[in-house]
Amino acid sequence: MRIRPVDIDELPLLQDIERAAGLCFRGIGMPEIAEDEPLPVGELARHRRNGLAWVAVDPADVPVAYLIAEPVDGNLHVEQVSVHPDHARRAVGRRLLSHLAKHAAADGIPALTLTTFADVPWNAPYYARCGFHLLDDRLLGPGLREIRRQEALRGLDRWPRVCMRRDL
Repeated sequence: MRIRPVDIDELPLLQDIERAAGLCFRGIGMPEIAEDEPLPVGELARHRRNGLAWVAVDPADVPVAYLIAEPVDGNLHVEQVSVHPDHARRAVGRRLLSHLAKHAAADGIPALTLTTFADVPWNAPYYARCGFHLLDDRLLGPGLREIRRQEALRGLDRWPRVCMRRDL
């Protein structure tokens, strides 16, 4: 599967991918997450303009997964990585994370960070298999603390959440 930058006309497709990927949360008792709306097109466009938005595409060059990131506390923070369920369990998300890691390392960025659900199998346990480790909340920089604060305001702390880091 090829990874490339997102085209501007594909931004609504990213929302569709995220909606489809989110449906699996319904089956584990997190219907609010399944129903959560994806980022607005304008926000996705900002990540694209900043050169921090990529898609994994099928042989017909149609996006089946995406990753967006942003600089936070001197690292690159994975804002969202979503894989359409029809393409899950094929290491697509892992390839997107590896692509971001190579991009970050080439720019001298020391690490990737993310926030995620602690107990969801395709969240924290998955990211641990991808080389991320848990961060102690007392060691978070101001940017990650603000992200966690915003998540709490959105009600995401209803389920245990963690910050994770992958050193490059």
